[in-house]
Amino acid sequence: MVEPTAHSFPSLKEELEYWKEQAHKHQQRADEAQEELQEFQQMSRDYEAELETELKQCEGRNKELLLDNNRLRMELESIKEKFDAQHSEAFRHISTLEDDLAETKAVRDHLQKYIRELEQSNDDLERTKRATIMSLEDFEQRMNHVIERNAFLESELDEKENLLESVQRLKDEARDLRQELAVRQKERRPSSSLGKDSDRSEMRCSSPPNLSIPITPSKPVGSYMTPPASSIHSLTGTPLTTSARISALNIVGELLRKVGKHYKCTNVSKPTKAWASIHAPSSPHSHLELAELLDGLVSSLIGRLDLSLQIL
Repeated sequence: MVEPTAHSFPSLKEELEYWKEQAHKHQQRADEAQEELQEFQQMSRDYEAELETELKQCEGRNKELLLDNNRLRMELESIKEKFDAQHSEAFRHISTLEDDLAETKAVRDHLQKYIRELEQSNDDLERTKRATIMSLEDFEQRMNHVIERNAFLESELDEKENLLESVQRLKDEARDLRQELAVRQKERRPSSSLGKDSDRSEMRCSSPPNLSIPITPSKPVGSYMTPPASSIHSLTGTPLTTSARISALNIVGELLRKVGKHYKCTNVSKPTKAWASIHAPSSPHSHLELAELLDGLVSSLIGRLDLSLQIL
């Protein structure tokens, strides 16, 4: 408020006018102040209403935020619990994985060791296989040799059986020839020289036959009964081979067949001059010598063949 100043008025009326004017100014100011106060109060009420509205909004917002905060806290607690559980589970899982890793490493080391052992065993088996293959090849070779030897022995046995059959056949033929010669000698023996012939035959039979000295009573008999040089050498020399034995058997069989045919022919046809000398009084000696020669040849050949077969 403005302090009143001391004025000097010349008259009372002027002083009254002055104070009226001052009062009017102050009244205007008061009215203005009243208006301003009313406006301020209205503004205050509006502002208060706004503030109350905002406060309500803030309170609602605060409640919502509190609810959100509580919810978030609960979620945080739940998340913490889940995190702790997951952390524990992860820790257990990590521990399990570490154990599995250690076990896997141990298994890997064991498998590597086992693989090395298998490789060594494989190498040993390969060496054993090579040795077995070599042994099998050697065994096959020996088996082939044994098979060849068995085949050779079987062929030798077959040849032996054939030779035994041939020998038996020759024995039978020689026995038949001896019997036939004896019969024919008895038939052709003259009655007048029976005693002399019997004495001579006894003397011939008492002396053993000597195969080393060839006996040639006459030309036809020598032509039939003189064996080849190879057969004579086989009878007195080294052991006969298979082919030589077969050749000797064939030669002897052929000679025996020729002698048999010769005696059959002498029964049918007339004796010639060449055979007259055989059927002369000295013919019994020739027949005996021929029989002894055949018997000695067959016996010697049979003995040599039996000895060779026993050696085989």
